[in-house]
Amino acid sequence: MRFFERQDRARRQSLVLILLFLLAVSLIILAVSAVLYGFYVFWVHYPVPFLDWLLSEPGWAVTGTVAAIVAMGSLYRYADLRRGGERVARMAGARPVPADTAEKGERQLRNVTEEMALASGVTVPQLFVMDQEAAINAFVAGYQPNEAVLVVTRGTLDELSRDELQGVVAHEFSHILNGDMRINVRLISMLAGILLIGQLGQYLVRFGIWGWSGYHHRRRYDGALVLAGAVLVIVGYVGLFMGRVIKSAVSRQREYLADAAAVQFTRNPEGIGGALYRIGVAASGSRLRATSHAEDLNHLCFGESVSLARLLASHPPIEDRLNAIDETLLVRMKSRDRKAAREQGEAPPTAANEAAAAMGFSGAGGLEIGSGAASVGALSESGTCHVRSLLAALPGGLNQQLHGAEGAVHLCLALALEEADHGALDQWLPELEPVGAVAIDPLLVRQMIQTLRDLGPAYRVPLVELSLPALRELETPAKGQLLRDMEQLIREDRGARLHDIAILGFLKHHLGKRAGRNRKVVHRRYGAVMPDIRRLLWLMASAGTRADPEPLYREAMAGFETEARRPSGEGTSARKLLQSLGRLDGLPAMLKPAIIDACVHCIQEDGRVSPREYELLRIIADQLDCPMPPLPKSGDNTPEED
Repeated sequence: MRFFERQDRARRQSLVLILLFLLAVSLIILAVSAVLYGFYVFWVHYPVPFLDWLLSEPGWAVTGTVAAIVAMGSLYRYADLRRGGERVARMAGARPVPADTAEKGERQLRNVTEEMALASGVTVPQLFVMDQEAAINAFVAGYQPNEAVLVVTRGTLDELSRDELQGVVAHEFSHILNGDMRINVRLISMLAGILLIGQLGQYLVRFGIWGWSGYHHRRRYDGALVLAGAVLVIVGYVGLFMGRVIKSAVSRQREYLADAAAVQFTRNPEGIGGALYRIGVAASGSRLRATSHAEDLNHLCFGESVSLARLLASHPPIEDRLNAIDETLLVRMKSRDRKAAREQGEAPPTAANEAAAAMGFSGAGGLEIGSGAASVGALSESGTCHVRSLLAALPGGLNQQLHGAEGAVHLCLALALEEADHGALDQWLPELEPVGAVAIDPLLVRQMIQTLRDLGPAYRVPLVELSLPALRELETPAKGQLLRDMEQLIREDRGARLHDIAILGFLKHHLGKRAGRNRKVVHRRYGAVMPDIRRLLWLMASAGTRADPEPLYREAMAGFETEARRPSGEGTSARKLLQSLGRLDGLPAMLKPAIIDACVHCIQEDGRVSPREYELLRIIADQLDCPMPPLPKSGDNTPEED
């Protein structure tokens, strides 16, 4: 339940942000009004009580004008960022990391991120690099956990070891799973309006001094422009101060929690600790210098992106963060640095360390499918071990092949045709048209199909997740073509199964036009989506038992209605399931655990969980924006082949 509680808390914190935003706007209005009131008294020489002037027609005009400027600034930024985390990355001047990148640091970043994503059940975030930034910093942005964007600076890739990079990525994954991203993106929009007054003042000062295009013609109103601009700059510092107070209030405690979560995820305090220590001793630190949006991004970042007084900083001091992780870390790292400098080089890594680096990271805790919704949004040791064995078992070159557009497209087509016989393949493969620049090779599709059959059902979703970065790089028309081709191949009249259509729904969810955008809470009660709950649980009960699904369905529905009604006759197809899941995603976070638990109850009815069943459960959880870790191959829940 912790994942859902964190997501719900993040949504409720938006109300606190709105109250703080209104307080900041009120103070800005009072500051502007006080300045104009001073001019009024100075020129008119007729003192009027400030409150009377504020409630007069000029005072109301000032209030309305300032409120309109702030509102327009915030609404403009909000509309600009509606496209999600990718827009934030572009705003920061970052470039996307190609799925098949060969650059060493970027390849290492992708490997670490993919391991953690697969182990947590989160789809692999889109990766971006700020090439012009030598500082050590990173941030995540987005509205949903499964549509996140991870941005790192060039200094992060060049200066940190694999363990340290792993600690930074784990810290950012904590922000994904804790629901911090939504708050952070909204905070950018709110602060844009608050800071607009000061930015407008800076523009007036520059224009008054330099004129158009830097070429100055003396005008009689130049002095007035400079004076007005200087006043607005001074007033703007009220907004800047309030913005930093808001960010400090929202961010500081969450950084401690994310640091602690990174240690829990990696079981390696020196990973996250080493990254923080590098920031403290590096000449570039964590300050962003190349982007003009360092102030806007400060509360998102791993470390402070601007120089701030300690009281107004969005992040706790580096020393405090290190001591919170382990009080001996700072001393040990200083001692290690001194020793390395004395020996003019570090000791060679041990075989154990090399093996750990090659394998990835160690998780925490254990995952049992019986925990149902409690496993959502959790990293675990069993899930991590499963991911390691999964990646190690892939045929040579397959992982790299899936990071290219050709391999990713052919995998999707192979998934759609996996159940087809040779005759059907001979008929359907020649009909496939190129997907963008990717020409369809029938032989490669057949090889992919054979690979899927050799690996087994447990690998279907992980392989799709590994190919997702390359699929996201396709042009929009090519994405549409691929989804249409798969929809044509996955037809119920051709014997398509529920899990085939679920895979198609997964790809539509992440490659569609609305992928990454903010999804609002639409339904506050189960009653509004009860037909969709009936449809989902009927299909899950039918998939979870070989006997009559009616008794199992009634058990699953017991928490939603006293007398369980069967779904309407026309609404039980698998395609209708995708539409129902789209509507169920409009529920608040705290109403989703009961749905996940009911689905788990259905697939556990026969005492085992097959890879097909767990694949379906993971995809349903993904459609509800609930990242579910992979099923470990251990204990009573050992997957069995269908």
